[in-house]
Amino acid sequence: MQPAIGPSRGGSNLSMRYIVIGALIVIVATLASALYYLYHDRGQGTRMVKALAIRVALSAALIVFLVVSYKLGWIGEGGLR
Repeated sequence: MQPAIGPSRGGSNLSMRYIVIGALIVIVATLASALYYLYHDRGQGTRMVKALAIRVALSAALIVFLVVSYKLGWIGEGGLR
């Protein structure tokens, strides 16, 4: 078990956890909207493609954010605890 470095470490990990969970919820919501558009547009629109493109962009942004957070030391080797 690693000792906490300063009093702000726990709050930082908690806010980082909320950011990651929030991003995952938004990604799942865009996937659900793409499924909705798949059934209701019946191939006549491009809303499903746009929703899937947004989901892919959000997923890539989340991965970049996590890598940068790790490199900056915001996330430790053990992940968010």
